[in-house]
Amino acid sequence: MNAVASTILRIDSVAKTFGPVTAVDGVTLDVRENEFFALLGPSGCGKTTLLRMLAGFETPSSGKILLDGRDISPLPPEKRPLNLMFQSYALFPHMTVRQNLSYGLEMERLDKAEIRRRVDETLATTDLTSFADRKPEQLSGGQKQRVALARALVKRPKVLLLDEPLGALDKKLREKMQLELKRMQNEAGITFIVVTHDQEEALVMADRMAILKDGRLLQCGTPEEIYEAPSDRFVANFIGVMNFIEGRVNESGVFEAEGLRLAVVDAKSGEATLAVRPENIAIDPPGERLGGTIADIAYHGLDRVLHVKTAASPVPLQVRVPANGAADHRIGDALSLKIDPAKCRLFAGGAVAG
Repeated sequence: MNAVASTILRIDSVAKTFGPVTAVDGVTLDVRENEFFALLGPSGCGKTTLLRMLAGFETPSSGKILLDGRDISPLPPEKRPLNLMFQSYALFPHMTVRQNLSYGLEMERLDKAEIRRRVDETLATTDLTSFADRKPEQLSGGQKQRVALARALVKRPKVLLLDEPLGALDKKLREKMQLELKRMQNEAGITFIVVTHDQEEALVMADRMAILKDGRLLQCGTPEEIYEAPSDRFVANFIGVMNFIEGRVNESGVFEAEGLRLAVVDAKSGEATLAVRPENIAIDPPGERLGGTIADIAYHGLDRVLHVKTAASPVPLQVRVPANGAADHRIGDALSLKIDPAKCRLFAGGAVAG
């Protein structure tokens, strides 16, 4: 994706209330042209309400939604150059794949030759040409998903909105379709905004992602930025696996917990929580760093996760090691752990949130 792509959609201080409940609380976001953008967060965080406001099915209580600089907030759904693809797919069961794709264009009264050209082009992009004459009942779950996507793409919206588009698929097909969806977005050259609660899905597909909680925007950035540099403890805990160690930063800028002393750059003195990913904890020879004992071992194929009891935390720390290098580790073994301060995040306060 072009790093300097222009903004196509701006969500400007948008809020939505339902009686006393604030579903979306003053969210401001820019979405770029031809970008795959993910709205991510736990159930009830406001991501689907925000998507429905973009589609026109809900009206903002305050704020604006600007498409190419034009405020589309007052426009009804059918007047917006945005398409919403629902999780249920909602295909017409009595129509073939080709007819499902043609229907929306026929309602726009386009020329028959133009309809056929655009349908053929979209069938090719979504690898559905050989299924054009089948009806939905003759398709697999993944094929139905692609038909629903093709039907949205054929109308050439400026922005395509997807609400949990892979939620109805099983895990293996879901993983395959994540890459397919990204490929199709690249080929179509259309901005995608996808709502998901699945962090792995967002990490795989998104160019950038926004993390929401209780209707508020916590952080927006690339998957790498959010994974490597979460803005707060909630984001750190929500994206991927994170170890938290509660302790205190002394006047010299050294983080201290039971059995652990770590010099952290720009640390402010006081109670603090150290956050470190399992892959960023190394195993050292005995006598160095933080001592611990293996309480459990989880096999994950390419790697193993060692759950290590230490004095620094009441919860075992998770340490990720290559599977082929962990064969000698056994439950009950003593280990010494090395934590690189450059690969940690330090959050003020001792209580781990969310």
